[in-house]
Amino acid sequence: MPVTLAIESPLQDEVRTLIAELNTTLLELSPPEACYHLTVEEMAEPTVTVWVARDGDAVVGCGALKRHSDAVGEVKRMFTRPEWQGQGVGRRILGEIEAAAGREGLQTLVLETGDQHPAAWALYEKAGFARCGPVLDYPDSPYSIFYQKQLRAA
Repeated sequence: MPVTLAIESPLQDEVRTLIAELNTTLLELSPPEACYHLTVEEMAEPTVTVWVARDGDAVVGCGALKRHSDAVGEVKRMFTRPEWQGQGVGRRILGEIEAAAGREGLQTLVLETGDQHPAAWALYEKAGFARCGPVLDYPDSPYSIFYQKQLRAA
């Protein structure tokens, strides 16, 4: 069965479980003070849209777009369960985030990821994101890698 993507509420039990797995993974790689998680409640705020990837009923991945202004959006909570990594799930989620940002007229997408995530770096770089200095209100940290991408207006 092909993986499907849809905008869904993060407040569902199976999405909460996925986000808990993401948080556990991130805390194994970075100290807590260097992890900038949105909670599922924050992910449910009106400024955030969440895409959920499913194989049938099973949740296999997610990603979110958080809007900071009329011009800037942030890619957040990108995660694919390990058994699904390498199959294009993250690439598809990122594509949906970028397409939505473009339709909304956002000019720039930014993100923060950890210094121990080379697979994430490859995903973002293949999608045209470029490394940059700290974005938004993130501190300059040796545990963080920052990216941005300029979008064309819709």
